[in-house]
Amino acid sequence: MNTIWNGLTQEQAKQNLETFGFNELPTSKPKSIFKIAVEVFKEPLFLLLIACSSLYLILGDTTEGVILFSSVFIIIFITFNQHRKTEKSLEALRQLSSPRALVIRDNQEVRITGREIVPNDIIILNEGDRVPADAILLESTNLTIDESLLTGEAIPVNKNENKPDTIYSGTLVVQGSGYAKVTNTGTNTEFGKIGLSLNKIEKESTRLQIEMKKLIFNLFTIGALISIGVIVAFYYTRGSILNALLTGLAASMALLPEEFPVVLTIFLALGAWRLSKNKVLTRKPSAIETLGAATVLCSDKTGTITQNKMQIVQLHYQSRIYYNQEFKEHVNTFFPLIEGLFWASAEHAIDPMEKAIHQEFYALHQTKKEYVLLKEYSLSKTLFAMTRVYEDKASNQNSAFCKGAPEAVFELCQLDASELAKQNEIVSQLASKGYRILACAFSSLHSDELPADQRNINFSLLGLVAFEDPIRPEVPNAIKECNEAGIRVIMITGDYPETARSIANQIGILHQNKIITGSDLQNMDESVLKEKIKTTQVFARIIPEQKLQLINALKANREIVAMTGDGVNDAPALKAADIGIAMGLRGTDVAREASSLVLLDDNFISIVQAMRQGRKIFDNLQKAMSYIVAIHIPIIALVLMPAFFSSLPILLMPLHIVFLELIIDPVCAVAFESEQEEKNIMKRPPRKPNELFFGWKKIIFSIFKGLLLMGAVITVYFLSITEGHSEGEVRAISFSALIIGNVFLILTSLSETRSIFSILKEKNKAVFLISFFAFLVLILTITQPYLVTIFNFENPGVNHFGPSILSASIMLIVLELIKYLKIKQQ
Repeated sequence: MNTIWNGLTQEQAKQNLETFGFNELPTSKPKSIFKIAVEVFKEPLFLLLIACSSLYLILGDTTEGVILFSSVFIIIFITFNQHRKTEKSLEALRQLSSPRALVIRDNQEVRITGREIVPNDIIILNEGDRVPADAILLESTNLTIDESLLTGEAIPVNKNENKPDTIYSGTLVVQGSGYAKVTNTGTNTEFGKIGLSLNKIEKESTRLQIEMKKLIFNLFTIGALISIGVIVAFYYTRGSILNALLTGLAASMALLPEEFPVVLTIFLALGAWRLSKNKVLTRKPSAIETLGAATVLCSDKTGTITQNKMQIVQLHYQSRIYYNQEFKEHVNTFFPLIEGLFWASAEHAIDPMEKAIHQEFYALHQTKKEYVLLKEYSLSKTLFAMTRVYEDKASNQNSAFCKGAPEAVFELCQLDASELAKQNEIVSQLASKGYRILACAFSSLHSDELPADQRNINFSLLGLVAFEDPIRPEVPNAIKECNEAGIRVIMITGDYPETARSIANQIGILHQNKIITGSDLQNMDESVLKEKIKTTQVFARIIPEQKLQLINALKANREIVAMTGDGVNDAPALKAADIGIAMGLRGTDVAREASSLVLLDDNFISIVQAMRQGRKIFDNLQKAMSYIVAIHIPIIALVLMPAFFSSLPILLMPLHIVFLELIIDPVCAVAFESEQEEKNIMKRPPRKPNELFFGWKKIIFSIFKGLLLMGAVITVYFLSITEGHSEGEVRAISFSALIIGNVFLILTSLSETRSIFSILKEKNKAVFLISFFAFLVLILTITQPYLVTIFNFENPGVNHFGPSILSASIMLIVLELIKYLKIKQQ
């Protein structure tokens, strides 16, 4: 390797990072406590608290007014903590989503985040890469860069190290490869000078967010109307306008669904963070919603299903097979084939097969020929072969070395019918074992003028080389899990059909011996493809552009499609798929930008885990929303009853509702979010994509749960009245019944497939802490004189807990019985 490409040492890179800073543009600063407080002030719940506090002060109840004002600071503290947790998750995701760059550090190629690039780094550029910083080109091969982002010029620019040429941050490599030395990073780049921000997170309203906004608006409208009715009713039944306003404001607080947007934001942010812990980066929030509905998963083979670690297992040279363990012993026999493969590969290999060739044959390659590269013929859509032409300084002769797909190389060698049949038979035998096969050819060129097309070179076949890419050991179980979950796995590969069939057999894809090739697709009518793709799960010899054709056919069949991709040409298909999944290790920046998710480890199992996680997030979010609706039913009832019946004592005041909100918010945001997945999560069919997140069935059952709790609390309420308790005691008993019933409701709502006994055994720490806090404060408000006065309670004694626990237990038994019957029906 040339010394100019040795790159920086890790120590030099660290020093440059301290001197020049990260390779990124300024981002918005984290929100200050003051700014968060201002945002809280704008919230309807806060405004209601201010109004209630003011009324208490007007009525002369200074203590309650001050306490309500103090509760504002508690809400600010909770909001700030939630915001900080969300912000940390988003910041970590921003760092993960920073474009990746291949650099040379300590004489080794390493892939780092674009923000860690520093001046004097040597960067390696390949087709589809986004240039991470301004740099001077050192060496290139057919390098063409799209600079339209900077210049507006649509035509890509050819780059040549002989000029020397500058390449700019943010531009896109559309063809070729090269090495460059970084000159400027961050705000010192041309990109930074014109103030563009590439890492700006796009805010988009998802289908779930739109549905939630409608639901919140409807509930808010209903709540406002009911609150006005409460004020009017209270005034006419009791005659006090201030108390009427206070009760109306309490009703507004009870009805206001302010938890919905908070819970949705936290679930999506923490959900994205949890996915990133499983090596999956979420680029679009809508992907989390769609994951649970995916019906088809289209996956690449190489690097996703397999390990992308090519090993050479066989050589075929002059009608003889040489196995890996025989290479050193017979190196001189098949040396022409070694030489052909060696010189047909790029000097600084990126491709796994080229790396395997270098690793296997470098020590065996004894030639000291001084070859100078004259021309490289790249792979094309119509010819899967590449040729490198060299000049031998010693003999002044030109030699062309070609390697590529067997059928392409056979075409270039113009084999006769019998030889072609013989070679195809060998290829078929190798492919049936799951090997990838390359053919190699050679030509001695006697003319200084090189043809424009490699088809015009007269090649002679040297032989075949077979590679093995071991299957990831966890993939068969992941495929089985997908089958059980109703997710059809389709393997799309550029490999030979026999290779694809062998891999499919090994990993458990139920292909029924049906394979469609790229050439079949070229002549296939759209309606025919739509029908055939219903039963075909293996596609071989597919070029990237044909992936879009497959995606469109699947979507036309109303499938929800997740698809993996890594190249520039995969971008249209990734964008068209319902869930585009880009490769994080070997994928191009273009593919990542077009995707919804990015696999940070390029592993198939990570996709399946993401789908499992997506279903879990969706389930827990539904349970949290259902709980919110349910718990508000008894709260609303306890506020409304005294307003319409003057003979009944007032039960819930604003302070009581604030206390309940301090329980409800953490439960929804923490307890439900961290609850483990349902038992049958990957043994049920995908969710229907058009199904409403919170449809009428969910709403009706949530209201039913709320009515059960309301019935339990009201029963205790009237029972305490008939027993002759004072108004303060009735209020304390009813409030205790509501708190105890609320905790029982939380426990039964955490799972739809597990009993309360299983839930208690799992020890959800958040639920236990919140329940302990609720019971502790409840006991203190009833036993401590100061708190008794503030909450307008009177101590009814320990015995009052009996009816509260009994009524809550009856509610719990009913809900658990319904859950048991539902599980039995499944």
